[in-house]
Amino acid sequence: MKNNSSASHKKIKVNFSSLVIPVAFLTALGVFHFIMGNPSNFQGGSSENAALPGNYFGIIYKGGFIVPVIMTLLLTVLTFVVERFIAIQKATGKHAVSSFVQEVKMHLANNDFEAALVACDRQKGSVASVVRSVLKKYRTLEKEQSMNKDQKIASLQKEIEEATSLELPGLEQNLVILATITSLATLMGLLGTVLGMIRAFSALANAGAPDSVALAAGISEALINTAFGIGTAALALIFYNVFTTRIDKITYSIDEAGVSLVQSYNEKHA
Repeated sequence: MKNNSSASHKKIKVNFSSLVIPVAFLTALGVFHFIMGNPSNFQGGSSENAALPGNYFGIIYKGGFIVPVIMTLLLTVLTFVVERFIAIQKATGKHAVSSFVQEVKMHLANNDFEAALVACDRQKGSVASVVRSVLKKYRTLEKEQSMNKDQKIASLQKEIEEATSLELPGLEQNLVILATITSLATLMGLLGTVLGMIRAFSALANAGAPDSVALAAGISEALINTAFGIGTAALALIFYNVFTTRIDKITYSIDEAGVSLVQSYNEKHA
């Protein structure tokens, strides 16, 4: 039953991840065309004209078709930042890891495995999940007669590694998207810049007097996309580093808890 629940939970996560980008793109298109492209944001009530002075919706709209692409990346970043923050916060557990490990070791010293498992249920999070798995192995090894002490310790260490390897993918999920957007948003901004500059120079190349409106629109398109793309990339990079740092701390806590349990077993059977 537990395996079915876990599989269902994982499927929901996968479906959520795959839906974020399409939904973000549709939302970005809607905002771009109906809010930023609203005629009231432009001179003469037409989106073909220049934006009203100080009207940022109109100014951003003039960035061209690259704007909704970068906006999609921005919405995706914001969505996964919230999702990863909640997930990593849950994985951290409810109490300090050091006090939790000490409580588990105290119960083990008293051979009270049920109390140790209850402590895991109260703590929750990735560390508690790994410790629970190791405790079950610990209890099994206590009854095992065909293995010597070194073999049992090796078995415990293997269980820690396997349990940790199962937890890490859940912690790192969607971080690769943030890492990709860090580069992609910058490239999209540069693409918008290049297209805007092409438009600006095309205006200069027109026969007769240069079209000042087309020139201004091209330069505006270039600058808006650059700023938007770099801003999105910076946001993605900042939170990617924040999350990887927190995951490293959780991984260190898992290793610390595993070493403590192995030491506890070693001392108990010295």
